[in-house]
Amino acid sequence: MTLPTLENPLLLDNQVCFALAIASRNVIALYRPILEPLGLTHPQYLVMLALWEESPRTLKGLAQTLCLEPATLSPLLKRLETTGYVRRQRRLADERTLDITLTTHGTALRTVAETIPSRVVAALNLPLDDLAVLRDALHRVIAATS
Repeated sequence: MTLPTLENPLLLDNQVCFALAIASRNVIALYRPILEPLGLTHPQYLVMLALWEESPRTLKGLAQTLCLEPATLSPLLKRLETTGYVRRQRRLADERTLDITLTTHGTALRTVAETIPSRVVAALNLPLDDLAVLRDALHRVIAATS
């Protein structure tokens, strides 16, 4: 696949990186007022989503799932532990492995969080089909750049 020749290839509005950066910043900003009452930042919400899918997880496995370095993830997990949503515990059989487990409070938060996707979709005011196409295209971009 080749891109069509652009009259001005350096025009800011022709840059995929610019569109992705602005869209990402704007969409994440939509989450802020929704997540704030739950005591979550957007990165912490992503951690919780991964743990609602599977808990416990190892720090290494969680970092791989979220495409983050363990060193980046550790401070997020410490704050989530302070909030009472997760528990971090060294594995007895192998102290190098850190298990991350949802607490009862973190598990219960899932019920409240189930309203978040529909609230974000409503704020975007875009057809679900368009959002699904966009999500799938972004997954292809992620795969192509990983």
